[in-house]
Amino acid sequence: MTSRAPSTTAGQACASCLRRSWLLAELSGPLDCCARGQGRLLELLALPDGDLLAAVAGRRKSELKTRYQRFDPPTTPAQREMQAICRHAPHYPAALNGPAAPHLLHLSGRVERLATLTARPVVAIVGSSKASDYGWEMARSLARGMAASGVTVAAGLTDGIASAAHAGALDAAGASIAVLSDGLGVSCPARRRSLCERIERHGCAVSELPRDCRGRFWAQLACERIVVEVAALTVVVEAEDSPGELAAARIAEALGRPVAAIPGRVTSPLSRGTHALLMEGASLVRAPQDVLELLCQLDLSRADRRAMRSATVAGEPALGLTPSLRATLELVGAGCDTPDRLMRAGADPAQVLLALSELELMGLLARGSGGRYVPRNALAQA
Repeated sequence: MTSRAPSTTAGQACASCLRRSWLLAELSGPLDCCARGQGRLLELLALPDGDLLAAVAGRRKSELKTRYQRFDPPTTPAQREMQAICRHAPHYPAALNGPAAPHLLHLSGRVERLATLTARPVVAIVGSSKASDYGWEMARSLARGMAASGVTVAAGLTDGIASAAHAGALDAAGASIAVLSDGLGVSCPARRRSLCERIERHGCAVSELPRDCRGRFWAQLACERIVVEVAALTVVVEAEDSPGELAAARIAEALGRPVAAIPGRVTSPLSRGTHALLMEGASLVRAPQDVLELLCQLDLSRADRRAMRSATVAGEPALGLTPSLRATLELVGAGCDTPDRLMRAGADPAQVLLALSELELMGLLARGSGGRYVPRNALAQA
């Protein structure tokens, strides 16, 4: 199967890449049967169109081959809020260059915004869709710190860790990239609709499937591969020790991308996956500063390093805190975690309760047991 040389401009996709997206939608059922393992899926997605058809089309091979050859890309202009960009376009994410990388992304949000977000360091935050309160807070605080430090957060758009990551990036007035396993026109559950709308306003939602295509299990794995491949580092926050919940980490390993994990409660099943990764050699992450240090070790450009260092003060993301609020936050982190202890440490009694309330409203402190306050990016150590 041959096609003319691709011709495209930013915000558009060439006919061959649009045809690839159509083909994946048509082969969704067979792919679901043939690609239950991430290794097999990556092998199939690395195949050229003709070989992919031969491998999985089965009885529909002749019919799909005919329709493939007659494929005519839509001529309607792209809507402002929904566009498609393929790997032949100048603004396509440079990180998506592996053999199994998507040929095209449908996106909600401007192409230029996607280019800006992927030009920065990108960190994938992944984990269980059944996250505990601990996992939710860790994912949210980690993403908040990343966004405040000029790092782009990438995640799926599922419940649990992924939703917490997007919420954290938005908390810091940042933007994130949400990768969907369904087409962008498929309605998401009501519980995530508001979050999705906020992501689209400030960041980007992307999918490699056509607008109205509903993804299956294979598409969830394919979504994970986009999340980890667009990122310089994948951080697993909370996950059971199962192939499904560790799929993103295993795909990152298969692609040669670094993996990090956050330790959790020893007795929690949701920590078994992250602990297994740590025992296998994944980098340990406790707070945003650890991620920033890992990114610097990945030989980022000097400009990126300067940007992240200038956004970080005393190991904490710069969130526009006043000196008094920052001093209170540092005292709480040092163990003065009740109003009485803060006052004994020399804090102004008239300002203590006000500062604690403000920091709690900003999402930087959480209430612990016994009237204690806990820095949210240090919950793992509490």
